[in-house]
Amino acid sequence: MSSPLAKLVATLEMRAIERTDTEEQKLKKNLLIFACGLMSFGVVLWLAIYWAMGLQFSTTIPLVYQLISVSSLAYYLVKRNFESFRNIQLSLFLFVPFVMQWSIGNAVTSSGVMLWALLAPLGAVFFHGWRESIPWFIAYLVLTAVSGFIDFYLASGRESGIPLPTIAIFFGLNFAAISTIVYLLVRYFVAENEKIKRRLDLEHAMLQEAQDKSERLLLNVLPEHIATRLKQSETTIADGLADVTVMFADIVNFTKLTEEMAPEEMVALLNKVFSNFDFLLEKYGLEKIKTVGDAYMAAGGLTRGRTDYVQSMAELALEMRTLVSEHPALKRHNLSIHLGIATGPVVAGVIGTKRFIYDLWGDTVNIASRLTTEGVPGRIQVDRITYARLRNRFQFEGPFTVTVKGKGELTVYRLIGRLPQSQGLAAGA
Repeated sequence: MSSPLAKLVATLEMRAIERTDTEEQKLKKNLLIFACGLMSFGVVLWLAIYWAMGLQFSTTIPLVYQLISVSSLAYYLVKRNFESFRNIQLSLFLFVPFVMQWSIGNAVTSSGVMLWALLAPLGAVFFHGWRESIPWFIAYLVLTAVSGFIDFYLASGRESGIPLPTIAIFFGLNFAAISTIVYLLVRYFVAENEKIKRRLDLEHAMLQEAQDKSERLLLNVLPEHIATRLKQSETTIADGLADVTVMFADIVNFTKLTEEMAPEEMVALLNKVFSNFDFLLEKYGLEKIKTVGDAYMAAGGLTRGRTDYVQSMAELALEMRTLVSEHPALKRHNLSIHLGIATGPVVAGVIGTKRFIYDLWGDTVNIASRLTTEGVPGRIQVDRITYARLRNRFQFEGPFTVTVKGKGELTVYRLIGRLPQSQGLAAGA
């Protein structure tokens, strides 16, 4: 069980700090309360030493100081008016040491007690800000000048009855006390700043990790160049692209297989196959657009960085066909793949605000989709434009004529593989 003192400290901290406070505001409040406690302890210790040495004088000023200081702290804890608390404490730090000095005699007989007033401008730097500390420092200089004037013209030769050795001792005590308080405040300030910096570094690292994760998730959903545009606050993304190669791949009889397999097995199998497709896609530098059920859509030519995307799409289709034909699980269930490729203009853009997707529209997309659904299992069907781009490097069957819904009769070709001379060029490359 925690001690009553620990509970008291925790309660005071809850009253002193508000949830909306920034780390800087929390530090300033804690530092001022710490300084208030140090000054109160210092005043009591200062009085006790004087009285222990038999030097008795009026305790009115120290008692008034303690009363005002404690009252301002209590008022702050109740009302949470930090500005008032700060101004009262800084005023006490500034004026009370000078009043104490004048009540004792002069700078010598009081052993330079006015040095304690230096805490006012220094405290203003910590608790307020460097700009706001300037008036407090000017006030400190003015009071120091006034004290010097009083000592020179009015207090010269006045006897205080305090022995010189005692005065010397208290000079040392005052210097030591004010130096200790300044050191403790600076040390506390630096230590808390380091804690804040470590917390901020940790939060920044966590934020960076979350940002990297979001970046990866975004790139898994969108092509990199589209993700970049979205991050630049581009609200509507819609592009008309004159030349894009689109491919659809559809696993034949997979729908029937879902009725025979457990859901977990079916999803795991499809995920493994599509993950391999993703790897091949990265290999050829093409873009995955989406998957719908057991259908896979990819495209090339969405950016201006490459001109060989039609050839790369053909290479991808050939490897995908080989992958499916050699996959043990797919062979066991007698599954194959339809592939359709078309080249031409498309409209590309991002739709939706939640779970948004990047998609393609246009005749080229429709043709590629129809070439897939109307195709022969294990064959890659391409349109006339794609064939014209690839006929010098790849081997084809056809032409064939197919009837496509909404388009009528289309001339298509079936991609078989690379031409022998192209295989040689590829091996040499």
